[in-house]
Amino acid sequence: MVFKAAICSLLYLFFGFFDYQLGTLYAFRPIVVCPVVGAALGDFQTGLALGASLELLFMGSVSIGAYVPPDCTSAAVLCTAYVVLLDVDIDVAVGLALPIGTIVLALENLCQPISNWLLTFIPKFAQKGESGKLLGLHWVIGTWAQPLYFIVHFCAIYFGSDAVAWIVGVVPEFVLNGFAAGANILPVMGFAMLARMILTKRLLPFYFLGFLLTAYIGVPVLGVALLSIIIGIEYTGIMKPKAAAPALEGDDDDF
Repeated sequence: MVFKAAICSLLYLFFGFFDYQLGTLYAFRPIVVCPVVGAALGDFQTGLALGASLELLFMGSVSIGAYVPPDCTSAAVLCTAYVVLLDVDIDVAVGLALPIGTIVLALENLCQPISNWLLTFIPKFAQKGESGKLLGLHWVIGTWAQPLYFIVHFCAIYFGSDAVAWIVGVVPEFVLNGFAAGANILPVMGFAMLARMILTKRLLPFYFLGFLLTAYIGVPVLGVALLSIIIGIEYTGIMKPKAAAPALEGDDDDF
């Protein structure tokens, strides 16, 4: 268990922090994290299934303005570890994802004042043209708290897993069924959060078109996605030929 807990914690550090340090590759999303953690624990299939469920939940959970969403990476790592190592039902794990992400977000908020203090050195280094110090500060801000997060996730898997196993065994079945029902609702919340950002009067007809294609005609998701690409290309005019330049006077002259 020690080795597996350490591997999961290291994976969290890589996906949760180095992804941002290397240019925001979006490898921290559950659809990527869960399969990798599942493969590291010997159950890629479970990680893939859990990643798809958690990605639906956190699909619309993005940082906009002052809003900071729950930590979806920690939820992906811990929920996958609990499902694979403890045989916790996937529906129960999805129900635990949002509370886990919110708790880790609270820990991030406690560490934020130190990062904000370090950010105050950026204007000083920039005015002096000290690019080396700016690069070093970039890595210090992104990595100084990593040992703390490693310990938190290691303890959550190594010690917390036994507590979760005890809770799953003690909690009445109707409560677990409630978690399962909530897990089925949470992806809808993710879609709703995403819809609030992207739905406009111009896009609304296409939204209902996709619904009608799947609900009444039975077109699979891949077919709807390919059709949306074709509509997008036609709608934006990417493939339309460029207008010919107006002919100048004298272009058709023979001399």
